[in-house]
Amino acid sequence: MTTLHLIRHGETDWNAEGRIQGQMESVLSELGKQQAQELQVKLQSLDFDQVFCSSSTRARQTAELALSHIDQPFTYLDSLKEIYLARWEGQLYKDIEVSDPQASHAFRQEPHTFDVSGAETFANLQRRALDAIVQIIDQCRGKEVVIVSHGAWIKSVLCHYEGRALSQFWEPPRMHNCCHSIIKISANGDDAKIVRYADLDEGF
Repeated sequence: MTTLHLIRHGETDWNAEGRIQGQMESVLSELGKQQAQELQVKLQSLDFDQVFCSSSTRARQTAELALSHIDQPFTYLDSLKEIYLARWEGQLYKDIEVSDPQASHAFRQEPHTFDVSGAETFANLQRRALDAIVQIIDQCRGKEVVIVSHGAWIKSVLCHYEGRALSQFWEPPRMHNCCHSIIKISANGDDAKIVRYADLDEGF
C-alpha cells in the first residue's frame, strides 16, 4: 500500500480577513506559522519517504515549518495548487456575495453547479487533483508520501476516494488549517481506504 498524508496549509492573512485566495499568492499569518510548528511536533516521529508540495507560497511556508525535520528536498508542483477562481481571486467573500449572489450560492451550497467564467469547476479541480495523485503514486509505490496542498484540492481527493458526490463537497468534516488526512492506496489504485479525515481517525 502507498500511504498518502494530505496536509492543508496554515492560516493566511487572507483566510483571517475572509479574502478569496484561489491561486493568488498569500502568506501565513502568525497563527498560521504557529499551526505549522505545532503540526511539526505531531509529525516528527513519522518517517516519510517523499514530500510533494503545492508551489503556492502559503503551502511552501507550511511545508518548511511542519516538515523541518525531513532531511530531503521537497518537490513543488503547480498541479497541487488550489482551485482557480479567476476574477473572484483577491476579493472578499462578503463582496462576492453581493456582486455575484447566484454564483456565490452555487459555490457554497450547490458546488456541482458552480460555473464562473474563466474559473475551474469543482469537476475540473477534482480531475486535476486525481491526475496528480496518479502520477505521485506511480513514482512512490509502497512509500509514505506527504502532500502539502489546499482545502478544496484535498477535499476533492477525499470526495473521490469516499465515493462522495460533488454536490456534497462541503459536508463535514471541515478542512481546517493544517489538518492532516491519510489515505492508503493499493499498488494498482483499485483499493483505497481513508484512515484519517481532517485529523479525525477511522469512524469519522
